[in-house]
Amino acid sequence: MSGSSTVSAVAPCRFAHYFAICGIDTETGLEPDELAGEDFEQNPLKRTFKSKVLARYPENVEWNPFDQDAVNMLCMPKGLSFRTQADQHDPQFHSFIITKEDGSRTYGFVYTFYEEVTSPQICSAMQTLYQMHNTQSATANTPSSSSSSSSSMDSLASSLDEADLPISSSRRAGGYDSSRDTLYVSKALCLIVPMPFMHACRRFLSQLHRAVTSATAPPLPLESYVHNILYEVPLPAPGRSLKFHGVYEPIVCQRPGLGELQLADFPLAEAFSLLGVENLVQVFTCTLLEMQILLYSGDYQRLMTVAEGITTLLFPFQWQHVYVPILPASLLHFLDAPVPYLMGLQSKEGADRSKLELPQEANLCFVDIDNHYIELPEDFPQFPNKTEFIQELSEVLLSFGITANTGAPLRTRASPGSAPGSAPGSTPSTPARERKTVSLRQLEDDGRNGNLAGDELAVLELLQGNATLERLQALTKRTGVTVARVDALRAGVRAQGTEGQGGQTAAEEEELRNAKLNVQLREVFASRFTTMFADYEAFVIQSAPDLESWLTNREQMHNFDKASFLSDQPEPYLPFLSHFIETQMFATFIDNKIMSQWEDKEPLLRVFDGRIDKARLYNVRAPSLRSSSYQRCSILKESAQAIEQRLMKIDHTAIHPHLLDMKIGQGKYKQGFFPKLQVDVLNTGPTSNKWSHRTATAQRRKDRHRQQTEHLGLDNDLKEKYMQEARSLGKNLRQPKLSDLSPAVITQTNWKFVEGLLKECRMKTKRMLVEKMGQEAVELGHGDANITGLEENTLIASLCDLLERIWSHGLQVKQGKSALWSHQLHYQAREEKLEQQQAESPAVSNVPERRKSDCSVAMPSLRVSLIQDMRHIQSMSEIKTDVGRARAWIRLSLEKKLLSQHLKQLLSRHALTKKLYKRYAFLRSEEEKEQFLFHLLSLNTVDYFCFTSVFTTIMIPYRVVIIPIKKLSNTMTTSNPWVCVSGELGDSGIMQIPKNVLEMTFDCQNLGKLTTVQLGHDNAGLLAKWLVDCVMVRNEITGHTYKFPCGRWLGKGVDDGSLERVLIGEPAVPSGEEDSGRSCRTPPLQRSPSQTRRISITSLSGRGYKLTSAQIQEAIGEAVNNIVKHFNKPEKERGSLTILLCGENSLVAALEQFFHHGFKSARLFQKTVFVWDFVEKAVGYMESADQMGDLQETAEPLGMTCQSLCRYVNAINSTPRNIGKDGKFQLLVCLGARDRLLPQWLPLLVECPVIPRMYEDMALLRDRTTVNTLIGVLETLHDFPVTLEASLVKGIDL
Repeated sequence: MSGSSTVSAVAPCRFAHYFAICGIDTETGLEPDELAGEDFEQNPLKRTFKSKVLARYPENVEWNPFDQDAVNMLCMPKGLSFRTQADQHDPQFHSFIITKEDGSRTYGFVYTFYEEVTSPQICSAMQTLYQMHNTQSATANTPSSSSSSSSSMDSLASSLDEADLPISSSRRAGGYDSSRDTLYVSKALCLIVPMPFMHACRRFLSQLHRAVTSATAPPLPLESYVHNILYEVPLPAPGRSLKFHGVYEPIVCQRPGLGELQLADFPLAEAFSLLGVENLVQVFTCTLLEMQILLYSGDYQRLMTVAEGITTLLFPFQWQHVYVPILPASLLHFLDAPVPYLMGLQSKEGADRSKLELPQEANLCFVDIDNHYIELPEDFPQFPNKTEFIQELSEVLLSFGITANTGAPLRTRASPGSAPGSAPGSTPSTPARERKTVSLRQLEDDGRNGNLAGDELAVLELLQGNATLERLQALTKRTGVTVARVDALRAGVRAQGTEGQGGQTAAEEEELRNAKLNVQLREVFASRFTTMFADYEAFVIQSAPDLESWLTNREQMHNFDKASFLSDQPEPYLPFLSHFIETQMFATFIDNKIMSQWEDKEPLLRVFDGRIDKARLYNVRAPSLRSSSYQRCSILKESAQAIEQRLMKIDHTAIHPHLLDMKIGQGKYKQGFFPKLQVDVLNTGPTSNKWSHRTATAQRRKDRHRQQTEHLGLDNDLKEKYMQEARSLGKNLRQPKLSDLSPAVITQTNWKFVEGLLKECRMKTKRMLVEKMGQEAVELGHGDANITGLEENTLIASLCDLLERIWSHGLQVKQGKSALWSHQLHYQAREEKLEQQQAESPAVSNVPERRKSDCSVAMPSLRVSLIQDMRHIQSMSEIKTDVGRARAWIRLSLEKKLLSQHLKQLLSRHALTKKLYKRYAFLRSEEEKEQFLFHLLSLNTVDYFCFTSVFTTIMIPYRVVIIPIKKLSNTMTTSNPWVCVSGELGDSGIMQIPKNVLEMTFDCQNLGKLTTVQLGHDNAGLLAKWLVDCVMVRNEITGHTYKFPCGRWLGKGVDDGSLERVLIGEPAVPSGEEDSGRSCRTPPLQRSPSQTRRISITSLSGRGYKLTSAQIQEAIGEAVNNIVKHFNKPEKERGSLTILLCGENSLVAALEQFFHHGFKSARLFQKTVFVWDFVEKAVGYMESADQMGDLQETAEPLGMTCQSLCRYVNAINSTPRNIGKDGKFQLLVCLGARDRLLPQWLPLLVECPVIPRMYEDMALLRDRTTVNTLIGVLETLHDFPVTLEASLVKGIDL
């Protein structure tokens, strides 16, 4: 079955399940509808009264029980509406959808018209209400202002009603007078069907209505037509078309075949015309990323058309969350749902968007359909190849004569229309009135009109008056639109013209055209997914032996290899895809794929897989599949032809309506009134007909399927339970229960939300931990990497979204777009007030004073304060919105490992939480709140740099502390010291340190993770020698502290004579972190457990531990291996190469050990000799040999190598920097690695006659085999582009 409804797969194949009539119950009379936000100061004609389901046929259908409350609510979402003869009362058509808990859908199609009220009781009741209203409005001078603490939901209801006030005042003069006015009330005719045959149902209902209003009685009693569509019209079989008869004309419908896209009958052309192509693509992207989407329009059918249009385009995926395209007034509290949703809200005439207070907007996509504009969430990735995609869609529309503007006004949350200083809730830049006239003008010129009821009626009347097609054309020529186009944009006003020569009415031609356009637009979308996910199967992980074990362990299982999939995608697709593969709809799609091993394939999946297989046949995994070049859809013509063939050649004609076995006198006709139909003939269908055997085979198939599942040994209830669990929280809450709206039910729904949020928090934190720990295990050499920076960013963004949803659940009054930031501002205001009151009291920090740890002797501890972190964020001018500030604060707290602690602090002010939140809110559920904070606490076990890496342009204060070795050195020095701090994003430049000051702070643009510190002095004065233990540098916002070990002298004539050193940094545990609950740390990035310090092999130590030759060789292998791994990571995640070249366990350190092995360094009564002395002597020898001509006989390349070594060593020696002998050796190794010369230089040094004088016989440098192995190892670096940090090569021009 290719339909989207699961019911019809097992249900008997009937076209329609129910025919229902909703309206006023004359026995109970006028009942005001309190749930719909009643306002008793309103004009009675404008008030909402309860409607009832007056009749339904049949009473019940076993496979689809009738949901009376839901049908009543959705047939008349605003309840009954009254009119007098002075008002317009044109009929209106709309559709609705009921989603059951298992995700199956039933469609309702409703035709609402106005019927004269004949009951004197109701007329007099309305008269009384009117008199009371007039007296009230005369006595009340000013309306009482509503209390300030009214909930955001109440304000939403009232803002929707405010629009009616001017109308009510204008009506007071005329009003309703039963003696003079005729009262009309709305009545709805409704068909409930298993599949969305919108055009067919619309035509059937409009013909039924026409029969009621026509001056002559219909050919047969109305019962005949209703009975026919309920019992004698079958569902078309897949891939077939069907013709059945309405009251006046035949109606045709078709159903796609098994390999085609499933049925979608809502006119996509209208959705594109209403929103514009670009806007529709943006809303579609928000839907794919499972944001909260709120559609807003005055017309129910427009809400349905856009909602159904967007969800249809998701193929092969399906929306998994709350889906209510028409939100009845009584369900407004559902906008409070802290889950992704797609809902439609009816706007009242003249209502202003700026007055619409929504509970949460941080992640909301707001779609104002009538004014053709959208507001998007911040930080929102674009759909891949968006420009070419929009171009292709526009061309398809143009080929059908529709010029849907590509992008109507678009607003993101950080609305460019509002000045940076304007209030967070400021209105969009176009004033409402101006916007309204603009949109009216557009509707007139552009024909982008859905239900413009007045025009519709005019056209209908023309057609009903036996109008020919020519007259219709004459009418439309004057408005400058083609016939076909008028029909398309009127979304289904069907021409009643006589059968033309080709045997097709204008209406049928229009239907065909609509169907062809629909399928072509959908094919363009489907083809994008077929291209993007052509290889998805290769990344599905099939790990369970059978269905039962898979369902039982679903939550623990890793079903899709996300990292490998992303690494296989073109770079421009990654921002979108990394978000998308985290969604529930993608997870469900993969679940369906895995389950298809044991069960029949889910219909959408079957069609999608078929398409991928077909694409593979045509291009055997062409490289084009991986490139980001745009591939256009190639099957537009075929798909349109398939539909055309079905509609031109009807496969099946249903039984004609016929007289039923009714008593004489039944089925009376009275013009303008829908008769009371005969229950006895409509409640049962015919006992047999020619398609009942289809029911039987369907039943047999169902039984066989049941036996199979039982054979799997899995109880269906258990399976259902697992599936509900497996498919996460969204599905349990897909559709609010429309029936019982007692406070108890609302509480229970909210309780489900609380549980769902907690579960989501558990899943998200677990995923973040597992991924991050996996990555760090890799950096320590275990296993393969399975997270990318992109993926990490996606996970953090989704955590921000979750926190926003938790904070907006159960809000009393909404202030600003971010509920979390609003709560923090309340907290800040209270704390600052308290601080003023007790100025002498200590700061918020609960951390007791503690002994400073040895590692940061002189680094003062950083105060832990929620307010302080807020102030840091508030001072960042780059962030313009509250939502942005909240996200930045979450990232900062996560990086500082304080998220759980800060939120606990925020929620510890119970009085504030109580004031801001309703009783049922998540933040007031004590046990859940504790568990939630505990889950967040677990994130402290890993290191995030999610603030530093995102806000790269902000100014950050840094603190530098220089720690001398006091026992051996002057802490005072007469020279002028300087320092320069470098990081992955830049350096601070050289900064002079005031004399004899060991601590300084400076402000500088974000340097990223710190890598090196250059420390030096000018050697002035008598006490110019300085022995430095280390330098500590701290980022004062994030608290990240780096230690730069030195342990060497700076000064002429001491150590290696260096006046400046380049120190390599390593993250340090800030003082006191051990006992602040944040002690659980992974080892710092890039570092395995520390081996002996480099200092042990320098001339200074002498007392250090001597490494064996095996250890030295292993260290070199490890160092080279780390560099190779570095280059094999994605570029954005590599970290610092400097640490791998010059830090601990780096290439320089390992080669130093190699050269030190067997080196005769300590001489009795002589100066210490350094490795650099050996290099200089070797170069001196080569230069003198070259002058003597000894080297001229050697091979040409060798001579070139000698020259390069001499050139490099001389350049290093002549640098103006005083970097000392070990610094020069380090520089030589780095330059040799960069320019791929190290393996060529080694043989020269080995061959040099200087070697025996300076090295023992057992030295590694004198062992040919070892040297050759070393050359081989170093040559592996030739494949990689080594770039050196500026601080290393400053002053060297090579």
